[in-house]
Amino acid sequence: MEEHWKKIIEAIGEDPNREGLVKTPERAAKAFKFLTRGYRQNIDDLVNNAIFTSDTDEMVIVRNIELYSMCEHHMLPFIGKAHVAYLPQGKVIGLSKIARIVDLFARRLQIQEVLTKQIADCVNDAIDAKGVGVVIEAQHMCMMMRGVEKQNSVMTTSCMLGSFRDQLETREEFLRLLKP
Repeated sequence: MEEHWKKIIEAIGEDPNREGLVKTPERAAKAFKFLTRGYRQNIDDLVNNAIFTSDTDEMVIVRNIELYSMCEHHMLPFIGKAHVAYLPQGKVIGLSKIARIVDLFARRLQIQEVLTKQIADCVNDAIDAKGVGVVIEAQHMCMMMRGVEKQNSVMTTSCMLGSFRDQLETREEFLRLLKP
């Protein structure tokens, strides 16, 4: 990967041997590997049996989970927050695992629409919930730094599964609880 970064530096008209750029290909390769670490993670290892029996059947929500991802179309970052909710059906998942699930899928070349669904499907598969809802709000550097250059634009996506899709009251409760 380092060689490719060196070629990119040359292709934009810079000298990769200039003092400030000598180690940039190495640093950029390390950074890019970190930013895309979701490809090298396994969901079973990540969840690590942190699924527990529970008789609770009330909505569980984890709000404002920071996420950092990379647009698969321009390889520029998008940054935002995910809100994940589920209705347990005999099982709950460890709190930190929800944030780790968000990170696993966010740390891949991605589009927000697919990311939202991947998170919802993964939580649902892990605990067989009565329903799962995921809302993501993010700012996309590909829209802010290039193209239309709209600095205040925020994209919001949602995925509703099970009772979050089928029962209007459940969906409305979730969305109402997201408001500050």
